[in-house]
Order: sequence, then C-alpha cells, then structure tokens
Amino acid sequence: MSPTPLPLSLYVHLPWCVKKCPYCDFNSHAVRGSLPEKAYLAALIADLDEELGRAGGRQIESVFFGGGTPSLFSAESIDRLIVAVRRRGSLAPDAEITLEANPGAVERGRFADYAAAGVNRVSVGVQSFDADKLTALGRIHSPRETETTLEELRRADITNVNLDLMYGLPGQDIAAALADVEQAIQAQPSHISHYQLTIEPNTLFHARPPVRPDDDLIADAEIACAERLAAAGFERYEVSAYARDGRVCRHNVNYWRFGDYLGIGAGAHGKLSQGEPLIVSRRWKNRHPQSYMAAPVPPVDGETLMDAAQLRFEFMLNGLRLTTGIHECDYQVRTGSEIGGLRRELEILEEEGMLLSDGDGGWRASALGFRFLNDLQARFLPPRPDAGVSGPGNG
Repeated sequence: MSPTPLPLSLYVHLPWCVKKCPYCDFNSHAVRGSLPEKAYLAALIADLDEELGRAGGRQIESVFFGGGTPSLFSAESIDRLIVAVRRRGSLAPDAEITLEANPGAVERGRFADYAAAGVNRVSVGVQSFDADKLTALGRIHSPRETETTLEELRRADITNVNLDLMYGLPGQDIAAALADVEQAIQAQPSHISHYQLTIEPNTLFHARPPVRPDDDLIADAEIACAERLAAAGFERYEVSAYARDGRVCRHNVNYWRFGDYLGIGAGAHGKLSQGEPLIVSRRWKNRHPQSYMAAPVPPVDGETLMDAAQLRFEFMLNGLRLTTGIHECDYQVRTGSEIGGLRRELEILEEEGMLLSDGDGGWRASALGFRFLNDLQARFLPPRPDAGVSGPGNG
C-alpha cells in the first residue's frame, strides 16, 4: 500500500434503464421483462469482496450508484449493498452516498426509503424543463414528473440534490437555455451539473444526428448560463459543475484530483495506486450484465499498469477541469514522479494565456483555457509510439 494513501471511492454500476436514450454512450440496457435484482446484487457483493481485498483495508469515502437508472433498484437492494460495505469495515462514517435517479412514476414514493438506507445525495437526470426538448432528447419523463420528483425529495428531507441539465439542444436558443437554468435555480438544489449535448459514437444520435445550434450560439449560451448561476450563488468548481454553500460532489472531485476508486458492476472501471515505488493500475469489468452475473466472481475484462506518460496525461486531463487546477505536490503524490520538465510546458501555456500560475506550484486554466479546454488538455497527450518526438515535459 502507498505510504500516503489517496482518497478511495466506490462506484457501483446498475446498468438498466426503462429506455436507452439516443445520446447515451454509457453501458446501459433497456429492461426486458423483470429486473434481475437479486442475482445482480449477489454478483455485486462478490465483486465488492474481490475489490476490497485489493484495496488493502483502506476506507471508502464516497459511494456513487450510477447507471443506467439506479433508482429502478429497490431501496432494499441499495440498503443491502451499503450494509455490505459497512459491515466489512470499509465505509467512512461521513461518507457521501449518491444515487442517480430519473424523474418518472417508477421511482415515486421511494426517496424516503433510499434515505433510510443511507443515501444522502441524489442526482436527478432532468436534462431540460421544456417538454419539446425532452422529446427531442428521447427522454420519457415530462416536466410535471420532474416537479413531482423534486417535491418527493423535499418530503424525504434529502437536501443534497444535484440537477443534471443539458444545453446546446436541438432548436434551443440562449433564452431557452437560460429558462432551463432559471427553473433549476428555483428548485433550490445544492448542485447543478450543466453540460453540453455531445454526439458520441455508437449512439442513435451518431447514426442520425439532430440539428443543433451552431458553435458560437452554444458558446454564448454557456457563458450566459454560467453568469446566471454565479449570480444565484452557485460557484463553478469544475467545467460543468456548480455548487452552492460548498456542497461539491466529493465523489467526482476525487476523480478529478486523480484519487483512487473501486468499480463494481457490469462495465465498471477502477483505479488503484499501490506500493513504493508507486504503481498505478486500472481494471474494468465485463460489460454484459448476463456474463457478469453468471460467474462465481464477476469477470474482469482487463487490467493495465499506467506508465509515466499515461499518468501525466490523465492527471492533467482531470485536474485542469477544476477551477482550482493542479498543484505540483499533488502531481508527485498521485503519479509517483517529480513534475520535472513538465513545468516548462506549463510555463509555455502560461505565456500563451491558457494557464495561470499562483507562483507557489499551483496551475489552473485561464478564462481562455477553459473556453478551449480540449485544446489545453491535448497538449499533454502522450506521444504516439511512431512519432519520434518527446511529449510535454520531456524537452
């Protein structure tokens, strides 16, 4: 185990949905017949035991039930898994435990039961408050069902609530994007995730792309929405994440700070840092729910040890998404290497106006860097094996 253990999180993948959304590239599957809750839960617990055995007794500081639509699973199943983690002595007393949920009749009346099971944060896939935009996105809920869901969360006394919102939707102008943000603000969540609709490979939208606003309009909408969120007291702490009263998503912050996490469930990914000198590895589970459930111990599809170039890229890829950016000390702890020649690349990007330095080893994206974040992150890509040139930090 590393002499300075990184924060450890647990991601639980529950891969079923009522219907697959046309923009979704996650490992999710429309429910056919009854949900195999008991069999899947048994596989998750076997998977959990295997993963905890690799974690060297480290405590889990956050749990995230993602999907799919985790709220299709009963509160009893969620409770059993949380109890399984707690009984193994692996759950921090103040752990953040998030459940993703979609508005609609399937989840009605159950949030109090999820809260009793230990869920203390809920992330609601609203996407839009506009009925026409929901139809364009292939969503199956209505704006009224969103309102009902939010009312039920309040009745369950769950106050740590995230609302997922998209912008850049088909036919959406700046006023419509702002109207969605305004309705989200009025709902008084603690957190809003505001992200652009993107067209991903292997999705229905990739095969039949919708007509979206042009890039300039999307950029202007993003700026206008960010300003409105800031005025309402939501602090932007990551490129797509806004929190009020400091209620950031601890689970996601651990990802962005390049912490460690265990992944259980079909298609789940994990990352662990162990040993001295530090060895960082990734592994991922079989994507297919039936194959995942069929084995006595859920099968692993692969594992890879990350080399210095990969570590450098992934650290920068994640850390530069945060408004606070990265620090040289964190780089050493999380990659096992000195920042070395990478400092010169950071200085060049500062000269170009893409990065800002605090003069004490901290670096963050400037306003320009945030606007062109993909270009900024690409500067740290590992060199291709046949490129014959050094990557960032080696020159």
